Amino acid sequence: MPRDIDYGNLMHDAMRGLIKTVLRDVAANGLPGAHHFFITFDTAHPDVELADWLSDRYPGEMTVVMQHWFDNLDVGDEGFAVTLNFGDAPEPLYIPYDAIKTFVDPSVEFGLRFESTETEKDEPAPPPALLPRDTSAKPEKAKKSKASSDAEVVSLDSFRK
Repeated sequence: MPRDIDYGNLMHDAMRGLIKTVLRDVAANGLPGAHHFFITFDTAHPDVELADWLSDRYPGEMTVVMQHWFDNLDVGDEGFAVTLNFGDAPEPLYIPYDAIKTFVDPSVEFGLRFESTETEKDEPAPPPALLPRDTSAKPEKAKKSKASSDAEVVSLDSFRK
């Protein structure tokens, strides 16, 4: 039986390892300078833990921001826990790395996007993609994608103040 190198899943693992390394550094040392993160994740993932009202409000995916206020960041091998502020109400979350759809640090125009891995068992996952760096685009509001298997891609400029 022929064996193929599964580059798509290998890249996903490497990119999730990068996120884990960054979050471990932030847990130990705090966010440096203007760095901050927009993390979009699948709220329906079986291992995601979040308040019922948040899962009701965001039944498919949710984007959280780690910037000025976050607490109890605990980075593990399979995911991370963090307490974030939602309208002056702190809420604990647990996000497995494989639930993450996008990870963006707009302060340095860095972003990762994970394509859906809902493929046939023997079919390799599609290769991951870096979010495009588009410095010429004018800021625009993010639009919801109607395709449930694709992550939303937005211009990083739309996150600037």
